[in-house]
Amino acid sequence: MHTLKLTTIGSSTGAVFPKELLAQLKLEKGDKLYVIETPEGILLTPYDPAIKDQLKIGQDFMRKYRDTFKVLAE
Repeated sequence: MHTLKLTTIGSSTGAVFPKELLAQLKLEKGDKLYVIETPEGILLTPYDPAIKDQLKIGQDFMRKYRDTFKVLAE
């Protein structure tokens, strides 16, 4: 379990992430972190939830036209 420390940054409040947590999340300074509300609480993730929906649509499309993509790949 990791603990984040809140600190003042200008007129805002920011969180300080331990190096180990940044490495585990594969995050670097300047990366985006998405905040998602779930029934269990708040989820912090480096993955854009909108991309998941787009990938699902693409996978469904490719599955529907599987034979066409096979011929195109030859």
